Amino acid sequence: MKEEILLTKVFEQPIYVTRPLLPNKEEVYKKIDEIWESKWITNNGRQLRNLEEKLKNHLKINNISLFNNGTMALILGLKSLNLRGEVITTPFTFPATTQALDWNNLTPIFCDIEPDTLNINADLIEPLITENTSAILAVHVFGNPCEVEKIQQVASKYNLKVIYDAAHAFGTIVNGKPIGSYGDMSMFSFHATKLFNTIEGGALTFNDNTLSEKLELLKNFGLKESEKVILSGLNAKMNEIQAAIGLEVLNSVEIERLKRDKIKRTYETHLQNIPGIRIITRLEKELSSYQYFVIEVDEVLFGKSRDWLQKELEKYNIYTRKYFYPLCSDFYWYKNNKSADSLSLPQAYKSVNQVLALPYYGDLSIQNVITICEIIRDLHINLN
Repeated sequence: MKEEILLTKVFEQPIYVTRPLLPNKEEVYKKIDEIWESKWITNNGRQLRNLEEKLKNHLKINNISLFNNGTMALILGLKSLNLRGEVITTPFTFPATTQALDWNNLTPIFCDIEPDTLNINADLIEPLITENTSAILAVHVFGNPCEVEKIQQVASKYNLKVIYDAAHAFGTIVNGKPIGSYGDMSMFSFHATKLFNTIEGGALTFNDNTLSEKLELLKNFGLKESEKVILSGLNAKMNEIQAAIGLEVLNSVEIERLKRDKIKRTYETHLQNIPGIRIITRLEKELSSYQYFVIEVDEVLFGKSRDWLQKELEKYNIYTRKYFYPLCSDFYWYKNNKSADSLSLPQAYKSVNQVLALPYYGDLSIQNVITICEIIRDLHINLN
């Protein structure tokens, strides 16, 4: 049976885990003509200012600052809050989250994750707080919102700052409020793999109006005026080409969300009742960013491991991703960090070996989604 599947269901062209949402080329050319005519290609030009206003409206937030990428946004966002000492965070995230702490000389204190959403477990944060703790850095993993209210209660009790890595949560609404309005600050990534992209790019949303000027200084060398440097900054500005791309991509985001909703529902229908397969990203509509479609593979129930399934799918020209792998707590430079001990992070160590992101983007055909699900089902059946 397995050989028959291989002969009949191998895709001629690779099916990748994601594809960038590309804007209409003709409209982009018009934007480029505007930039060329203005002869203003960076340093807070018209395209960037326009994108900031449109993103404020789209994300339903009051303050936003755009950056050349999400990592620089997070590094400088943390810097702007004058944090010291330790920051409680999750081990289950992209490396940039903890690397931003490293670049600010902040020590990550790893907290285990929830088994359902794979977000930081809010019930485990308080025992990790010490006199050296200055903040909580949580991640909306795969766009699943954290327990924002519970996290804020703990933070308020101990006078801690709350920063969210919202790289996967573009456009999400929680409890009737935009996700970027929670905590002291949220970072959004506009990398090409994200629902909304500026090719590379990122943003910070924040509630403290006084941070606006400081962030502008931090991302522009600390320059107050052409001959006056008032703090130590970096060059992290978004340029006009990036902003122009973003303006056109933003016009397609809602259509892309609708396409991904249909793909998500198709996956859900055709993956149901496969033993050992659990869908992590179940949320929809305003609760979901439709960033990724992620499953969990239980080796005992499915019959084989996540890694085995990934390798088998590659034989059919289907490319998935072990996202996130490895855990940030496994980085060698944290070997002396007691909170990185695997015994303290049982759920994270379990999940990191089970999670698999499946192909998910608006141009993925429904029939291809059905075929992917059939292959996964047939692989399971063939094991028995």
